[in-house]
Amino acid sequence: MQFLYPSVLWGLLAMAVPVIIHLFNFRRAKKVFFTNVKFLKAVETETSSFRKLKQWLIMAARMAFVAALVCAFAQPILPAKNTVNDVSRPTVNSIYIDNSLSMQNTMENQRYLDLAVIKIDELLTLFKQSPTVQLLTNDFTADDQVVTNAARIKDRLTTLQFSTNARPLSDVSRRQSSLVEKHNANAIIQRFLFSDFQKSTAGNLKDIKLDSTEKLFLVPVRGEATQNVFVDSVWLASPFIREMQNNIVYAQLRNAGDKTVEKLPIQLYIDDAQSSTASVDIAPNGSAIASFNFTVRDRGVHRGKITFDDQPITFDNDYFFVINASPTVNVLHLYQERSSANYIEKLYNNDSLFNYRSNNALNADVGLIKSTDLLILESVERIEGSLKSSVEDFLRAGGNVVFIPSSNPNEVSYQSFLSGVGVQGFSLLKSPVQEQSRLPISELDKSNPFFDDVFERTTLRATVEVPSMQPVLTWSATPLLSFRNQRVFMSQNSVGAGTFYLLASPLDSKYGNFAEHSFYVPTFVKVAARSTKPEPSAYSFSQRLIRLNTPNVPKNAVFKLKNGTTEIIPLQRIQNNTLIMELPKSAELPDNQQLESGYYELTLDGKTERLIALNHENSESEMAFYSPEELRKAFAGNPNVTVFDNLLDGDFVQSFADNNLGKSLWKYFIYAALAFLLIEILLVRFLKG
Repeated sequence: MQFLYPSVLWGLLAMAVPVIIHLFNFRRAKKVFFTNVKFLKAVETETSSFRKLKQWLIMAARMAFVAALVCAFAQPILPAKNTVNDVSRPTVNSIYIDNSLSMQNTMENQRYLDLAVIKIDELLTLFKQSPTVQLLTNDFTADDQVVTNAARIKDRLTTLQFSTNARPLSDVSRRQSSLVEKHNANAIIQRFLFSDFQKSTAGNLKDIKLDSTEKLFLVPVRGEATQNVFVDSVWLASPFIREMQNNIVYAQLRNAGDKTVEKLPIQLYIDDAQSSTASVDIAPNGSAIASFNFTVRDRGVHRGKITFDDQPITFDNDYFFVINASPTVNVLHLYQERSSANYIEKLYNNDSLFNYRSNNALNADVGLIKSTDLLILESVERIEGSLKSSVEDFLRAGGNVVFIPSSNPNEVSYQSFLSGVGVQGFSLLKSPVQEQSRLPISELDKSNPFFDDVFERTTLRATVEVPSMQPVLTWSATPLLSFRNQRVFMSQNSVGAGTFYLLASPLDSKYGNFAEHSFYVPTFVKVAARSTKPEPSAYSFSQRLIRLNTPNVPKNAVFKLKNGTTEIIPLQRIQNNTLIMELPKSAELPDNQQLESGYYELTLDGKTERLIALNHENSESEMAFYSPEELRKAFAGNPNVTVFDNLLDGDFVQSFADNNLGKSLWKYFIYAALAFLLIEILLVRFLKG
């Protein structure tokens, strides 16, 4: 047994008071006269002996009362089973509470986070005399860096909110160590981790490092297996969404539980109005795809949302995305000799999706190339000078170029230009134009990602006749379209951030019928669609950086993100007409604002420039957690790590106190003091003599 306050034991000297009282009894004796002196002596002998016994018993009871009372104030304890090796060093109690979104799970009709807060509040009563307590959350805020007393930590717990940040436990451990080291490099850390220990976010437990004097306490907050359905991804059936036409959007939903979800109703909202519904069955730990038909009335940006009701995890029941209907593609057509039927102009100039411009390549302003999405070079005999350098710069900056050869190409110029854009094995085919020289083009390679959604599957199966063309160029490349003799008819290759498309033949009808075949329109429309630099329909909070195309914006422009009353200025920079933003953490927001899933307006000088959708990271939706057995196995052999079975199994706080702070005995000494006081009363009251 040990005493927390051994100096109080000097109070045991007070035990001398009952002794002094009993040894020096100054009461005056009375004389009583009796006729039979012999009888009186016998009575005196018997009474004096009994009185002495009574007085000794009362003195012993009083001394025991004083001793028990003094020991109680000295705080006696039984030594803890788990002790820190170096007791001379100060100890900091660092408490981490996982306030990630998965802590919305419920147990006994209370959220995991609320249960953890209650237990931490009880734990803090053990440290009420300690000025070295720290509370760490997933936000890693400035408050987390403060080592303070238990009372201030309790105040913080009353305002604790969920965080969109999910931290690997190794990051939490390093954060605890660094903060305590800043406070006192000589201090020993007692780490407490209150978490559901979600496998998808906890990271590799082996990365948690402890020195020989540190102690780690893992407190799982876990209940029964929980069902949770969430949207894994959303995509459009067509690269172009047109107004007043039927469009299709697909959503893949995952079931993170171990029970089948049957006939889950799902709704699609477009611009806050319900547009379509679907119902899916999802196998345990499986996925299913729901499809929705929808129509938009106007061009431009529209708000999409897929929603369903799935309890108790609700933060991922809504998935937000943005639809850009009929986006305009800037097409610049530079030619020296156009085909007789002018196929390029007929395709792009008669569709509102395209902003079509054309100029003769010999006298065109090459500065126009910078402001276009797709550049088509048709039948230009020489590619040299400022035109050549402008095209190369355009490709490196991310532009797309379609090169249609001339019927009379300059071999030296073509060789220089095509080798500069990565075309290998180039040579000219000099033969007279005649129908007998045409080669049939093979059917589309359905496995090539370029042709996704170019044709309906039924059309692909029904294709029998194929176009034929007479090539004027040959080169080595992986083809998009090829002749049946394995020569390349059309290829694509990356140049810098851009894409270069090369055709083997002019589009003029005397070289063949490709431009009049069903292959032509969807292939060139797909080229245009891939030239718009499409941005994701939605982003995740876990993405460190978001990149948005922002042409013609001053370099010193300051963009803001606005969602209702929340308005933030993220860290940002503009590079090559691209805005690069870093999403702030929840703790970096003013006035305790929170980043919630939804739509955010990107504004510049008060004007909305873009609408983006932000959603929570899918890893928080996974319902796989480390069990206490798995946690013990991960830290097997480390005596400084203690894993509790569950937050609510038994009296967690008392168990921790008994094993790590020692078992307090002061109450038992209080009981003993009261017992000795009662014994004294009984001796005085009932022991007569």
